[in-house]
Amino acid sequence: MSESIDSIYDNAASLMKKAITHLETELSRIRAGKANVAILDGVFVEYYGAATALSGVANVTTPDARTISIQPWEKNMLGAIEKAIIASNIGLNPQNDGNIIRLFLPPLTEERRKELVKRVNGEGEQAKISVRTIRRDAIEDIKKLQKDGLSEDAAKDAEGRIQGLTDKHIALVDQHCKDKDKEIMTV
Repeated sequence: MSESIDSIYDNAASLMKKAITHLETELSRIRAGKANVAILDGVFVEYYGAATALSGVANVTTPDARTISIQPWEKNMLGAIEKAIIASNIGLNPQNDGNIIRLFLPPLTEERRKELVKRVNGEGEQAKISVRTIRRDAIEDIKKLQKDGLSEDAAKDAEGRIQGLTDKHIALVDQHCKDKDKEIMTV
């Protein structure tokens, strides 16, 4: 029975870690006033009939804090890259000079900062929901073991371990959101 409890705990820990990793990825895509190539991670370009990540068809750099520069490896890709950026709805208009596409990030207004903070908090809430769902599933698995003969004390201890793991991951979510809020609200 002990191996089963450890298996449930390890599985829950692994899934919660994935939820935190997903949150970190989503938060990195939220623009905080500084140019960051991660903003373009979700942009896919039509390349010889296949949807290809932007970084797979062009060199993406940040020459300064407010500019993202995209230099395609093939000049005929400029139009497709421009269309993909516009279609991705990231809120930036590409400037095409015939060789390079530049994205200029305007300074964030107070209103836009508050919208971004709401989005960050929404992502945080989704991560918390995921963590709590994982906890619920793990506790259900422990209750099934209890019906199969696991002692009540062992079940309570296992549930306590799962709850401790949950509390730790919820605190991590809160910390990530607080850090991103601070980054966004810093002028």
